[in-house]
Amino acid sequence: MTLNPPWAIWPFRPIVTALLALAAALALTGAAQAHGVDTSDAGYIAEITGWNLLPYVYLGAKHMITGYDHILFLLGVIFFLYRMEHIGIYVSLFAIGHSTTMLLGVYFNWAISSYFIDAIIGLSVVYKALDNIGAFQRWLGFQPNTKAATLIFGLFHGLGLATKVLEYDMSPDGLLPNLIAFNVGVEIGQLLALAAILIVMGFWRRTRSFWKLAYSANVAMMCAGFVLFGYQLVGFIVVP
Repeated sequence: MTLNPPWAIWPFRPIVTALLALAAALALTGAAQAHGVDTSDAGYIAEITGWNLLPYVYLGAKHMITGYDHILFLLGVIFFLYRMEHIGIYVSLFAIGHSTTMLLGVYFNWAISSYFIDAIIGLSVVYKALDNIGAFQRWLGFQPNTKAATLIFGLFHGLGLATKVLEYDMSPDGLLPNLIAFNVGVEIGQLLALAAILIVMGFWRRTRSFWKLAYSANVAMMCAGFVLFGYQLVGFIVVP
């Protein structure tokens, strides 16, 4: 269950505006790229056919660990979760969501713009940071269902994964087992990232600075989400 500290909402709009302007400037200069596929990995995948389970497990784990947007959302989800059963529930919902749309998206070749999907993923980070600082209770007068939100955003994260896997131009020979292997790798990568986050958070929560800086950390997370959103949105508009 997510805890919502009773902090007043900090006037962050000028900072968000500045960060969005920076994202737009980067995109307009050609820097906006969805975190894509390594060329060496793509070349390797394009050359192989049949069942190649271990390479796809490796690629799935690599993509999750290096996917900063997925890691940011995962950090937001567990930020105020202390019990392992609660962490397990939310992480499982996230995993169910992204596994479902990743497998279906690749298998049925759902060709959706990676910029558009990654913009939504950026908003998922913004949502979770706002949820953590109690913004929705103050602004809307009620608490949205955090479990449902985690599952729904997991579906979008899975579509983001699918857009990256489609860039591999995988052979139809052995497609389903290779996809399952990739998804297993994603889950392994998620568990590794989660373990690292929980270790760091465990030490931080024991210090006096945690409650002093937790609000600022979530504001920073929210700003990072806005940057990701603006970066990808402008890329969606200006990149053919």
